[in-house]
Amino acid sequence: MNVAPVGGTAVHDHVALAEIELCGELIIAASVADEDRLSADRIDEVLRVAEERWPRGEEFGDEGRGEP
Repeated sequence: MNVAPVGGTAVHDHVALAEIELCGELIIAASVADEDRLSADRIDEVLRVAEERWPRGEEFGDEGRGEP
């Protein structure tokens, strides 16, 4: 039988932790939303998608989703 040693053997998976945090943000947003479902735009806002695609101050396309 293999048993993990006692002590600080925890490995931090930063990607997994970030994904868990984002899921939590979505859960919070959904719980306070007036509508039954979050719109795609609201999900993008919660997940800060535009911040990743268009860094600080760049202009958006016609619908706010096109190429800068």
